[in-house]
Amino acid sequence: MADWLKMTAGDLGRGIERGEIDPVALTECYLDAIETHAFRDRIYARLTKPRALAEATAAQARAKAGLRISPLDGVPISWKDLFDTSGVATEAGSALLKGRVPSRDARVLRNATHAGLVCLGKTHMSELAFSGLGYNPVTESSPCVNDHDAVAGGSSSGAAASVAFNLAPAGIGSDTGGSVRLPSAWNDLVGLKTTSGLLSLEGVVPLIVSFDTVGPLTRSVEDAATLLSVMQPAPLIDLGDSTLAGRRFAVLKTIALDDLEEAPAKAFEDSITRLAKAGAQIEEIEFPELVEAMALSGALYTAEAWGEWGDVIEKAPDLMYSGILDRFRAGGNVSAHDFYKGWQALERIRGKFADLTKGYDAVLLPSSPILPPKIEKLANDDAYFMTRNMASLRNTRMGNLLGGCGLTLPTGTPSCGLMMMGKPLQEAALLRVGKAAEQALA
Repeated sequence: MADWLKMTAGDLGRGIERGEIDPVALTECYLDAIETHAFRDRIYARLTKPRALAEATAAQARAKAGLRISPLDGVPISWKDLFDTSGVATEAGSALLKGRVPSRDARVLRNATHAGLVCLGKTHMSELAFSGLGYNPVTESSPCVNDHDAVAGGSSSGAAASVAFNLAPAGIGSDTGGSVRLPSAWNDLVGLKTTSGLLSLEGVVPLIVSFDTVGPLTRSVEDAATLLSVMQPAPLIDLGDSTLAGRRFAVLKTIALDDLEEAPAKAFEDSITRLAKAGAQIEEIEFPELVEAMALSGALYTAEAWGEWGDVIEKAPDLMYSGILDRFRAGGNVSAHDFYKGWQALERIRGKFADLTKGYDAVLLPSSPILPPKIEKLANDDAYFMTRNMASLRNTRMGNLLGGCGLTLPTGTPSCGLMMMGKPLQEAALLRVGKAAEQALA
């Protein structure tokens, strides 16, 4: 059973299909591992044990009757604590929402449940999802699997840690500026950022709805593809015969390669070499308009975040960590004129980027320019928190601003990911080339 804790969700599902793995025993195995783990309280905000066992029992009966309803029927996964769970607190890492108990599951959770997946529990996250670091002095700061004294990355910090520490075979998070891809990269996982609007945000605690997306954090590209199909719901994506031969990739030089720390820089260089050896054609591109887009992002993000949360925050601002509070309050200084004009400019930039990259299968860049910072230093230096937060999200935020989908893959170098940016609503195509890249990087 110990081997189950390290298997992909897809392999667990196939084991259930063959009758080699019992869904109840599998769920109990994960629940026991969570309850006895040293970092349990830093990874899971709360477990949903009665629900998990009930769902596993139903999956067990379907498996015995030969009536499984999806490839992941009976497989347990974790959920970031901003997805509503009926009758169970959903607090989004914030004391402002303490005791908030929804009466209905989020739509993506309902879809997953209808496909037979088992809900293990809710994972910790950055406060109201407004940080890429995963440092949260209000609730808990999840550890990085490669450095337990460092943050896991955010805002889906606990989601990444639950998979990396073998306490879930996959986790579901959200990505507004990098919150699926960054913690995935720092914990050597696959992370999929979906196109805005592809997956339902119904029952998901909002941050910035214009940029909020739902996505999986997994051990394989196959698992990311299957979970995407489950949450839509939609037919399974065919990843067969994935190859890099003849594929065209663009390395984005503008901003994305600036000021890289040594490990991410070398990991990216090595990854490009391996993709080329596997048959990929790789070219470098510049996109000067990205400088304008990045400059716009502060106003666009903070203004909408403040519009969403300002009234709630100002009723009890002392409940918030100052670093997050200051980010929200910055949005109160953005004029309606600047916000409107900013979005007009961003749509124009998105069009130009689409024209520039239309002949490529994906755009490549390091998932993060930096390695995970130490928790103690973040706790004792507010300025360090702000600079590291913005640095951590720099490359991932490009994908949100430019409007496409994105995939981060492990490179083999600890806490260093390779990011592949795809076109809007072209997740299937991105996952197919991502599968081939995964094999080249393995």
